[in-house]
Amino acid sequence: MIYNTDKWLEPYSEAIDSRHARILTEKARLFGGGGVSHAVNNHLYYPLHKEEGQSGPEWVIREWAPSASRIYLIGDFNNWKRSQAYSFTPTGNGNWELRLPLMMLQHGNLYKFFVEWQGGGAERLPAYVTRVVQDEQTKIFSAQVWDPQPYEWKNPQPKISSPLIYECHIGMSSNEEKVASFNEFGEKVLPRIARLGYNTIQIMALQEHPYYGSFGYQVSNFFALSSRFGTPEEFKALVDKAHGLGLAVIMDLVHSHSVSNENEGIGRLDGNESLYFYKGVQGWHPAWKSRCFDYGKDEVKYFLLSNCKYWLEEYRLDGFRFDGVTSMLYWDHGLERVFTGYDDYFNNGVDENAVDYLAFANMLVHEINPNAISIAEDVSGMAGLAAPFEEGGLGFDYRMSMGVADHWIKWLKEKQDEQWSMGEMWYELTNKRADERTVSYAECHDQALVGDKTLAFRLMDKEMYYGMSVDSRNLMIDRGIALHKMIRLVTLAASGGGYLNFMGNEFGHPEWIDFPREGNGWSYKYARRQWNLADDPALRYSQLEAFDSAMIHFWTRSGSTEIPELLYIHEDRQVLIFRRKNCIFTFNFSPCGSYENLRFKARDGRYRMVLNTDARQFGGFGRLKEGEEHFTLNGELALYVPSRCAMVLEFQQEQTAGTEKKK
Repeated sequence: MIYNTDKWLEPYSEAIDSRHARILTEKARLFGGGGVSHAVNNHLYYPLHKEEGQSGPEWVIREWAPSASRIYLIGDFNNWKRSQAYSFTPTGNGNWELRLPLMMLQHGNLYKFFVEWQGGGAERLPAYVTRVVQDEQTKIFSAQVWDPQPYEWKNPQPKISSPLIYECHIGMSSNEEKVASFNEFGEKVLPRIARLGYNTIQIMALQEHPYYGSFGYQVSNFFALSSRFGTPEEFKALVDKAHGLGLAVIMDLVHSHSVSNENEGIGRLDGNESLYFYKGVQGWHPAWKSRCFDYGKDEVKYFLLSNCKYWLEEYRLDGFRFDGVTSMLYWDHGLERVFTGYDDYFNNGVDENAVDYLAFANMLVHEINPNAISIAEDVSGMAGLAAPFEEGGLGFDYRMSMGVADHWIKWLKEKQDEQWSMGEMWYELTNKRADERTVSYAECHDQALVGDKTLAFRLMDKEMYYGMSVDSRNLMIDRGIALHKMIRLVTLAASGGGYLNFMGNEFGHPEWIDFPREGNGWSYKYARRQWNLADDPALRYSQLEAFDSAMIHFWTRSGSTEIPELLYIHEDRQVLIFRRKNCIFTFNFSPCGSYENLRFKARDGRYRMVLNTDARQFGGFGRLKEGEEHFTLNGELALYVPSRCAMVLEFQQEQTAGTEKKK
């Protein structure tokens, strides 16, 4: 168990064992003696689909609506009128069912429910609807009958051991000021990601959401692929193409809350505001103004678990990044709260219902696909979150290392880089639980949203508008280019098993992300990616992209999940050197101090420089010789370490007699 390898958890061994036993008891009660996945099939039972009836195939649709007194199916096929022919029948336990001859619904028909309850009634969308479209004129969302020819998959799903994640958003992936499509992304962006060397794409905003500017985090229809980007078949083709390129595809899954909209979402579907959500104040998120799921309800667990299974099986996704896990785990959602010790993880402030759900979700994901990737976005650091369930954890494969990005912003905002502490940097980059793997990143989409700045813009600011020509010389640009590369390399090199980059940040995308809204005149100017900047060899953006690609390809070839070993640290010189497997990573963050003959202990042998941030093709000054070899002398390496420069030395072979020298 996790407390056997962490002495600080020993006082909580009883609480960990109790939590583990409770989850097993709940698992047996909910799913029987087998696995979770075989017992979870709401996504097959409830949505509109075809079944064999008494007289042959027929349409069937069901809904869980215990407070409803009557439900009608309305749509363009019956002039949106309530009629007995389209009236549901109650079947018990709050469930309703409607069966129709195939001729009564056609592919492309629009429909909704009209739900009546005591004292009222309204139009609603089905909770399990799998296709929702928006009318361009009225902006009203409707469900759509979707019955195409089945997609024929061509490529197997890849197996990824250490994810190098390219976080992306389909809509803002175009160079043009518009909402891009699945087809455009597959044609123009997907090959780019593969060329850069990333092995996993994490796609945001796939679940349908009424407000585009929510970045996909205010979900209304959990089973519906956002139609603003294209059709389900077009998305399947995108996933299939990614698999053909060796890329795993994971989605940003939002189970932490639901949009409060009632016309578009599942709020008050049957007139009861706590149908899927906690009662009273616990059912409302004070910061997000959204609804909070009641993870203690069996029906809610089945709804969310079926949602996981649906996305994995229908679209052959390779896993999930679970959004807002901190908000799920704590009754106060972790708002304005500092997590200072293990007491925070084992007290009445924890929503144990959510703990149970997340454990079941991880079981289901890995039962369906043992190679799937599950990642928790959590800032609390809950012990065991990303530890195996058998050892007392909740079973996530990775935890987002969110503190790393926060500290880069903190260091850039509060101190000049000549004041950066190497000891503090080393601690923050490597402060990870031994029983967990983490995904590290210098910045994700969060750091680029309006009101904030990307690392590149924070480093170079307005100078980026006129100082990015390869022919220009600008001290602020030179500093920004150098630190941008070093920050990313040290973050990756010290990572805990995974690494993430947000779309475009690899080449230092300027400015911020701002989706169209009333405050900016509904402009798409900042909701796009300017790929032309990276593709222009006359601009230094291309050099940043070249470095990022070289870094990712190097890591694919030589990277390791081993824990980094500190070899040398010097606060005054601002030098940090550490080893990981067969590679030595050397960082000199000093803005003016270059050091000759800098010595440190290393494994005896011959080393070759395989990557350095100062190479001219990466926008550097070329102060190091490409591919230079170094030999240990008396168990030490001696290097020339230029200012604001990082290099990677790869071990080549053991030292042999008579070869102790240094080139």
